[in-house]
Amino acid sequence: MVARIYQRPMNAMQSGTALTDKWVLEFEPAEARKPDPLTGWAGSGDTRRQVQLRFPDVTAAVAYADKYGIAYSVMPTPSRTLKLQAYADNFR
Repeated sequence: MVARIYQRPMNAMQSGTALTDKWVLEFEPAEARKPDPLTGWAGSGDTRRQVQLRFPDVTAAVAYADKYGIAYSVMPTPSRTLKLQAYADNFR
């Protein structure tokens, strides 16, 4: 069982910051998805893919993974770059 711990990025389509302060522990897929012969939908027998655990900070997520013996990798939070411009710059 391998998991990754990351902080949710801000939605590119909205300026809100809801749920961006939470850290997520998500399991890596154990098997590839394959199409169902009858319906054609993609699926697999891996049920851990559906599990997402949310934590208030990275230390709580790491402590959980250590407690239950889950191998993990922590992905650093990408830096946010703000592009500040005036409305008038759209017409130059």
